[in-house]
Amino acid sequence: MRPFKVHVLGCGSATPTTKHHPSSQVVEMRGKLFLVDCAEGTQVQLRKAHCRFTQISHVFISHLHGDHCLGLIGLISSFGLTGRTAPMHVFADGSFEHLFRQMMAFFCPRLSFTTFFHPVDTTAAQVVYEDNSVSVSTIPLDHRVPCCGYLFKEKPAPPYLNRDLMEYYNVPFSEVDAIKEGKDFITAKGEVIPATRLLVPASKPRSYAYCSDTRYVPTLQHLIKGVDLLYHESTYDSQYQHLANAYYHSTAADAAKTAKDAGAKKLMLGHYSSRYDNEELLKTEAEAIFPNVILAQEGLVVEVGT
Repeated sequence: MRPFKVHVLGCGSATPTTKHHPSSQVVEMRGKLFLVDCAEGTQVQLRKAHCRFTQISHVFISHLHGDHCLGLIGLISSFGLTGRTAPMHVFADGSFEHLFRQMMAFFCPRLSFTTFFHPVDTTAAQVVYEDNSVSVSTIPLDHRVPCCGYLFKEKPAPPYLNRDLMEYYNVPFSEVDAIKEGKDFITAKGEVIPATRLLVPASKPRSYAYCSDTRYVPTLQHLIKGVDLLYHESTYDSQYQHLANAYYHSTAADAAKTAKDAGAKKLMLGHYSSRYDNEELLKTEAEAIFPNVILAQEGLVVEVGT
């Protein structure tokens, strides 16, 4: 299988600490790098993670709080200093477009590449990017400002040839396309070899859901059903449920309920409040509801589907 990884660049919440950077991740899939949220310090974290600037062409912003987007203009400016020529695509709530264009005109007036802004409707679940191998869809969330998560999915791949059997039956190259389309192969002796025997099913498509700042949403499970990896904010533990409700955030228990109801394979917690010196209590709280839990940490690289 081709790599499908999540690189955690920052997993803290709004108040900066010496332990955690604010929110940013890189999703690596099918040879592409997608940047999800872009807080202060993201470009430094990209350097530390050895993610090549030139491979990032799409940035997905969940919402317009500073701890998720204040690094964006600086990052684009730095891209300009590298002599980049490939276009850049920014996806964010449509209300940001006017300010974004003003900042681009002021800070990045002479870039060597074109930057495209794609307004996102955070209230609807819809595909905002796709190519022949992957798709990215929005996940409406419930926060104090318009906010959405993003669902990254591989598209089903066609079956591939069983090279050993192809050689055993002396299948000529001219028959390959027909077999891939499901046509049986007939040997020189008249034996019919089913195409299904000569083909190996491709691996099941994998998926990753990034759910940033949000209150607990009982219906969220339906949009991320069966996801291989779920990142869900867990700003607080349950003793601070009143703060989670007041500030439209989630507890670790909330995140675990969502993972359980969605039938997720693995849950990654993040967006920790600065009040925690040790986030293990968040992991313990979540594990009481959903067993397969990991804690996001800067520098962590998670394989999706393992």
